[in-house]
Amino acid sequence: MGSVRKASAWLGLVDDNDDERYYDDDYSEGTESADAWVTDPRVKVATDTAEDKGRQIGTVTPDSFRDARTIGELFRDGVPVIVNLTAMEPGDAKRVVDFAAGLIFGLRGSIERVATRVFLLTPANTEIVSGEASSRRGDGFFNQS
Repeated sequence: MGSVRKASAWLGLVDDNDDERYYDDDYSEGTESADAWVTDPRVKVATDTAEDKGRQIGTVTPDSFRDARTIGELFRDGVPVIVNLTAMEPGDAKRVVDFAAGLIFGLRGSIERVATRVFLLTPANTEIVSGEASSRRGDGFFNQS
């Protein structure tokens, strides 16, 4: 919604129907199977042997705030999620980050910025191992001096 339309809606000159674009009728009907969202090409979840060992990481590249549900479902199931917001408008990206902040607060997880507009959400039982170069300098690996 453009700024002129937002101002008009705030003044009551036009109907504010902006919220309608964030809701999908399919979600409210409950006609989807539990794994139907995995077929979305923007969502990738490691399966096969990773599932047997209980190790999975989901990656989500949302197009709109409507895709936040997918992020929430993965995270709620205990799957760490990489959220790539580079394809989103800045306003919607901010809403997704706010949603993710609520998720990690409510489920006692953590959030870490991996790159510009790319975030890693990890559940409470997941440890992030830092691979920064400064922590490896003293081990002599690739030491050319």
